[in-house]
Amino acid sequence: MAELIISVSGLRGIVGETLTPEIAVRYVQAFAAGLEDGPLVISQDGRATGPALAAAIRDGLFAAGRDVIDASVAATPTTGILVREHSAAGGIQISASHNPAEYNGLKLFGADGRVVPASVGQQVLDRYRSESCLFSESTRTPSSSPCEDTTTAHWEKIAAQVDVDRIRAARISVLLDANHGSGALLGVRLLEELHCDVTLLGGVPDGQFDHQPEPTAENLSEVLDTLIGSQAAIGFCQDPDADRLAVIDEWGHYIGEEYTLALCTDHLLRKSKGPVVTNCSTSRMTQDVAARFGVAFSRSAVGEANVADEMLRVGAVIGGEGNGGVIHPEIGYVRDSFIAMAMLLDAMAARQLPISRLTEELPHYVMSKQKVPLEREQLADVMARVQSHFGDAEVSALDGLRFDWPGKWVLVRASNTEPIIRIMSEAETAGEADRLCQEVEHLIGEDSA
Repeated sequence: MAELIISVSGLRGIVGETLTPEIAVRYVQAFAAGLEDGPLVISQDGRATGPALAAAIRDGLFAAGRDVIDASVAATPTTGILVREHSAAGGIQISASHNPAEYNGLKLFGADGRVVPASVGQQVLDRYRSESCLFSESTRTPSSSPCEDTTTAHWEKIAAQVDVDRIRAARISVLLDANHGSGALLGVRLLEELHCDVTLLGGVPDGQFDHQPEPTAENLSEVLDTLIGSQAAIGFCQDPDADRLAVIDEWGHYIGEEYTLALCTDHLLRKSKGPVVTNCSTSRMTQDVAARFGVAFSRSAVGEANVADEMLRVGAVIGGEGNGGVIHPEIGYVRDSFIAMAMLLDAMAARQLPISRLTEELPHYVMSKQKVPLEREQLADVMARVQSHFGDAEVSALDGLRFDWPGKWVLVRASNTEPIIRIMSEAETAGEADRLCQEVEHLIGEDSA
């Protein structure tokens, strides 16, 4: 049986096995115990197990003396906006992100509408593990109220950041693959507001995924064929909670997720200069784009909350992660597929170029990824050996060890949830990227030889 994945950023597990209503209730009560007074927003990404978990969580929050605002099915970035719009004390998104259908999970939002930072998440985790009683002694009867309109505030924030009239005039044909997650709710409205001709796949948010939910090239093979048949100018593919976006070009070629942030950064910096932030496992493309426009660039540790922390620290105009997660501070410090869609359409309309041409203008790199079994007690020796071996590189210990050379890098990180070490590299050729990973694998192998 797979273990419950629990960390400072939330939890995730197989419903009925590692994730039960009892676990979910205890976790959200531990979260609520650290919040100021006020209601909590509850939303879900459309998975079939979402309503039952939402009902249990609502009752658990009632027991803790908390009022609830029920947003039903909503995207993760939309939940962050709803927390702010309703002046809520926090929010809970029921989602397992890109995991398969049998999984579900919880993401926690603070009153500022962003996923809670690691320090807050650790406090929640400590209270959860203490197993102390978190019921309220108040005699007041908590209430639940529905959120009647979940999309308007989000759409209006996005509309203020792009040239709506210019996009409308372009009449761009778009394929949207929401894959039966929460993305179609705002996604269709956004595209129709922008006068796009929309071909929609998986528009019913019932969790009955047409393909595996992570929007990778392998999982989207049928979507690529559908785009060619639809003659759309661009394809947008979301994960179930719609905080990540992969892109398909007009020829049915998978552009992918790593390009999403780089393309959006290029478009934004053409009109508004400012610092850019990515995490340390994101493609070098975005760093190169920042250098092209002469703006500051910095990295954070892996994780959305860490990117948001660094963006706030440096006053970034855009940031995100290479998994297709664009963070635009004028919308909110949450990865957001919707602002990414609007920005890409705006870029196409502004420059009157197809998405394939915009992609060709970016620097080209190839990534390689591996994972190797490694017990935690072996980690220190392995990391020391790797660092000594790559003595000619620029080294960062921000999150694991990252080694940089001109045009290439390799990142070595221990997993927080499994006894493995992850290796990620990027170079100008696939052969060089693979070689870097293999070199690290060889060094790790010496430890077990």
